[in-house]
Amino acid sequence: MSASLQTSTHVGTGAVTRPHAAQALALIVTSAAVLLALLALYAVFLDQGQLLSPVLGKVAATANYVHEFAHDGRHLLGAPCH
Repeated sequence: MSASLQTSTHVGTGAVTRPHAAQALALIVTSAAVLLALLALYAVFLDQGQLLSPVLGKVAATANYVHEFAHDGRHLLGAPCH
């Protein structure tokens, strides 16, 4: 009789820990998605050459590749860029 009580208690504690791991994973994935979305919004709306300046140097500000790539999207979303 005591063996069946120990088994049910063991199963109950194992089932309790699994949702916490799933919640932690969901939190990590959600946080990463939010950070990626914020970076994309920065690149589309605010970047004027700063994003690629560590890679391209002073050319990034004059060529402004990210701005030109997202230029039509800015106008479509109503963001001023001129």
